[in-house]
Amino acid sequence: MSEPASDPTTRTYSGLTEAYGLFNHRLFAGRLPTCLITMQRKSKAYGYFAGRRFTTPDRAEVTDEIALNPRHFAGRSTEATLATLVHEMVHLQQQHFGTPSRPGYHNREWAGMMRAVGLIPSATGEPGGKPTGQRMDQCVEPGGRFARACAELVDERGFSVPYVELSDAAERAARERKAASKTRYTCPGCAANAWAKPGTWLACGACNLPMEVQPQ
Repeated sequence: MSEPASDPTTRTYSGLTEAYGLFNHRLFAGRLPTCLITMQRKSKAYGYFAGRRFTTPDRAEVTDEIALNPRHFAGRSTEATLATLVHEMVHLQQQHFGTPSRPGYHNREWAGMMRAVGLIPSATGEPGGKPTGQRMDQCVEPGGRFARACAELVDERGFSVPYVELSDAAERAARERKAASKTRYTCPGCAANAWAKPGTWLACGACNLPMEVQPQ
């Protein structure tokens, strides 16, 4: 990878443009059109795709948008962030060469396109999760096409996310402290759950059984 530009904007977006170009070449045979890559904080989403979102003032050119959510950069690996980029590139592929479903829905065609580039669609982000649905994540196929292309980009070309939000580390620590302050208790009879501070004695009102502490 060439020496990065000194200003944060160019350094960030030139890296993402290079990543898009390499994945387009390695995973999509170079057939995807260019698009506008942006950073957007959209709820809890890691990113999103919006077809035909932008146009030039004279309406001569229309382009799609792929957005990445910078709030998650600090808490995720570079591979996971790049997997989100390719996830959205698959949406772009389907927009131009397939049949998308309703906005935001990930259908079977999309799932097949994901597998073809080495990403396993999963609603849970873990192996075995439902492969279609409204909100979807993915797993990386070990040794698959995406994994190899990502390794080339990161290990050989030196790609990295140059900037992450300072607030991410503090927010993550706060979430961890909050999680540690509560313990999940489960009834051995009906499997009902309850949360309380560690050391609390709880009993299930329906089964009249003491609830058991569950491991974190």
